Amino acid sequence: MKSDLKSMTRKELEKLKADVDKALERVSGKEKKAALAAAQKAAAAHGFSLDEITAEPAAPKRGRKPGSGAKKPSAPKYRNPENSEQTWTGKGRQPEWFKTALAAGKPPEDMEI
Repeated sequence: MKSDLKSMTRKELEKLKADVDKALERVSGKEKKAALAAAQKAAAAHGFSLDEITAEPAAPKRGRKPGSGAKKPSAPKYRNPENSEQTWTGKGRQPEWFKTALAAGKPPEDMEI
């Protein structure tokens, strides 16, 4: 089916476009049905329904309850004897100055604030 688009009027072109759009929708619907059937068959071959596979898992709950406010920073527990501006809460990774002091034989109690 070959149309001479150059000789067609605007009205004829618009009708042709509408017919093409309808045909595309029809074909797209058929292709979607075929894809759905193939997906259901593949899921069944593995012992599942398509709904089981495509269902979104419940998101794990994280963090605090809404409205509980912002987390307050912990107060420092240790201070660097060499530089009093460097502190550590005692939580998380030990800072290098703390590791160095421990390696030098200094007990953690001596660095407590």
